[in-house]
Amino acid sequence: MAEVTLHMTTTKRIALAAAVLAALAGCADDTDELRAKIAEVKARPGGRIEPLPEVKPYETFAYAAQNERSPFEAGVPASVNAPGALRPDANRPREFLEQFSLDTLRMVGTLRLGGRNYGLVQTNDGLVHRVLPGNHLGQSDGRITAIEEGKISLIEIVPDGMGGFIERPAALALSE
Repeated sequence: MAEVTLHMTTTKRIALAAAVLAALAGCADDTDELRAKIAEVKARPGGRIEPLPEVKPYETFAYAAQNERSPFEAGVPASVNAPGALRPDANRPREFLEQFSLDTLRMVGTLRLGGRNYGLVQTNDGLVHRVLPGNHLGQSDGRITAIEEGKISLIEIVPDGMGGFIERPAALALSE
């Protein structure tokens, strides 16, 4: 059995050697055609090369960080930190209708009583409440400025998106 294994190994060696010789035979010196093509390309007249575009010199900018705000931080207007800046009064006692979102409240009418105009506001639970100018309602510190037959006007204090607050007019219209 040892002879057969040796014989197969020799056969494999012969087959491998034949394959290598066949591959090398395909790499004969057949570069005449390639050399002719290179000579033809070199014989052609050269073309005109376009000049490079003029490069403008770079102008530097000296950024003085101690004198300017960082461009990577949101700017905060000076009025936000001012002592008299507009802010909701955190010390004011909250009124009952301030727990409701303004869009859940409905104006259902007006009432003239004792020479004063009251607005009638209904909550989601069906209860009707009387309000006067100066009362607060809604969750954005809304203060009632006027009560008319068809609407209750108010001013809300809302964030301005830059750390401060702004006043925004709002109204409750009479619903039918």
